[in-house]
Amino acid sequence: MADRVRFGPAGNPLDFKGPTVEAPIYIREEGLDAYEYQAVRGVRIKEEVARELGKNAKENDVYVSLHGPYYINLSSDKKETFKKSKERLLDSMRAAMWMGARKVVFHPGYYGEKTPEEALKMCIEAIREVVEMAKAEGIKGVLLAPETTGKLSQLGSLDEILTMCEQVELVCPTIDWAHVHAREQGLIKGRKEYEKILDEIEKRLGSDVLKDLHCHFTKVEFTDKGEKTHRLLSEKEFGPPFEPFAELIVELGLKPVIISESPTLDRDAINMKKIYERISKKGKKKPTRKKRKR
Repeated sequence: MADRVRFGPAGNPLDFKGPTVEAPIYIREEGLDAYEYQAVRGVRIKEEVARELGKNAKENDVYVSLHGPYYINLSSDKKETFKKSKERLLDSMRAAMWMGARKVVFHPGYYGEKTPEEALKMCIEAIREVVEMAKAEGIKGVLLAPETTGKLSQLGSLDEILTMCEQVELVCPTIDWAHVHAREQGLIKGRKEYEKILDEIEKRLGSDVLKDLHCHFTKVEFTDKGEKTHRLLSEKEFGPPFEPFAELIVELGLKPVIISESPTLDRDAINMKKIYERISKKGKKKPTRKKRKR
């Protein structure tokens, strides 16, 4: 579990020009303390490089996660795609272990010609297989973290992600708030919607998972098909709003890792941290809902 609320970018900071292994040093100098390494085009990092990155992250107190390849599809009808997707996810777990990354974030797949129920069942079985392969190989200390997805064609509604976490060990959710917002056509207006989602996570996965959420955050533009493009935190005409989420983090004593996927990456991570710190200084209020027991 993260020891505090942490903020950082999805990938290297915008103005960072050095080798990726030094990104955690730069991130720490900016006042941030999380970093999501992007393996979205394939897991190509060598073991010695990954270990050096992890060493720099540890020395600078930067929490590392890893985002797996975009072309993972664990509900594909194509046997080769299905096989390669499991291999890519296992490759991601291996690289994550090398660099000391606790969680591997990934998009589960697409519905294709399947019903949502069929696609989900196939995906769960595939994740279970990957977990067993990782155990057999001796990969330790890494959790799979399927992400809520933003397009209606993708497997990855909030309910589907929570179901994966319920049914397979070593799996926890990545809550991409922009994706939830876009997929549900502008769902998150404020505190009420955040509370409902957080309540559902706690009800189904427990308070420990709720306190240790891995999150992506950005404003988002969407169409009737879901996510269209990421927007800046300052663009108030787009949602979801960050402040109500920050208020609930403080009031409920949550310790999420919040990864900025804004077009300005680390700059909006800094902006979110400032908003959180301002709200935190006001002091924790009494939680508005009762804690649940599992």
